Amino acid sequence: MTAKISHISLPLKLTFLIFSMVLNCMGLIILQLSEANITYGELGFLESFKDLPIAFISLFAVGFINKTGAKKALISALAIVGLCSCLLPFIADFWFYKLWFAIIGACFAIGKICVFGIIRNNISDEKSLAKTMNSVEASFMIGIFVVNTGFGWLISSQYSEFWKFGFLLIAVLSAVTIFLISKTEITESKPLENKSIFTELSGFTTPVVALFLGVVFFIVFVEQGFNSWLPSFYKNHLKVNSFFALQATSFLSLFSYAGRTITANVIRRFSLSGYYISCIFLIIALLLTILGIQYFGTEDSRLILFLFPVIGLFLSPLYPVINSKMIAQVDKEKVNLFTSLIVIFSSLGSSVSSIIMAILFGKQLLNFYPLYILFSVILLFVISLMYFNVSKRLYRK
Repeated sequence: MTAKISHISLPLKLTFLIFSMVLNCMGLIILQLSEANITYGELGFLESFKDLPIAFISLFAVGFINKTGAKKALISALAIVGLCSCLLPFIADFWFYKLWFAIIGACFAIGKICVFGIIRNNISDEKSLAKTMNSVEASFMIGIFVVNTGFGWLISSQYSEFWKFGFLLIAVLSAVTIFLISKTEITESKPLENKSIFTELSGFTTPVVALFLGVVFFIVFVEQGFNSWLPSFYKNHLKVNSFFALQATSFLSLFSYAGRTITANVIRRFSLSGYYISCIFLIIALLLTILGIQYFGTEDSRLILFLFPVIGLFLSPLYPVINSKMIAQVDKEKVNLFTSLIVIFSSLGSSVSSIIMAILFGKQLLNFYPLYILFSVILLFVISLMYFNVSKRLYRK
């Protein structure tokens, strides 16, 4: 069965690439709308219009996917994303951005559950899962790079007023991906019969699952502080122009892509938990270096510009590694339902982080940005240790 994944990896990677571009254009939109007299408070809650529908629809998406099948559900989600990308350039009202992100978020919930389910139904081994998930999720990082570099070039050119027309290319890519998926043979698990979603969820009310979901929450909590708000930090605190500010996230995504690609190729040689903890230690070391430069060097030191993106090298493997470790223990019939929990807590982590970041930026507390990230990573480290200790004891039993 493992061999089958090679035939479906391209459409899965393209799916994550598309969703990455539409989800991570948030940093670009925050940057552009903040110049159009939209307050940081409003922009902070804009993130919630993306994340809360992801959380809300995830459980209900499981029933939809079980009825239609992962293949048809994935095609439907991509078709809606393509249509929304066609509409965005022609509607300028702020309310439409809220609606747009809500629809994109709902489609992403369906898409992610489908992709995770397809991978789990073809691979059972824990380390093979980690390898494949890192490989597929690496394309998510490429999406961040493409959207920030492409739109960054566009808004800094003489055609800056037409920046929203770049979304038409995402619509074209969606059509290509739909074609590839329709031509691909996909093995799907049998849905659970005669049992409600909430009855099945009771099987996941264990300490190890609760700690795992806490880890997922804080990984995305930390990631969101970088992906959506780093450009605004660069522009407002380090005083760089809009193009270079967007390239901060582009370089972050390149290092993140490298981190996931390297992990996919070397993970079989290491313990998953040991590799994960080592990455967190390196993130903390880099953040301490940044804080040292900021508080003991010059306040606007340009070295910080280059150190922040390097964190992506060690931050990016955390999410796929921890997910693959846990998903490998879940029955194939329940993987869609379990993935919905991952999606819910990921979206909550993203939404809460963005609201807190909006408060920091709104109150001009940018000096505390690296300190805030460091505190979040330390909290993630503590919860991760608790998770590994509990899961290790459970495995021994």
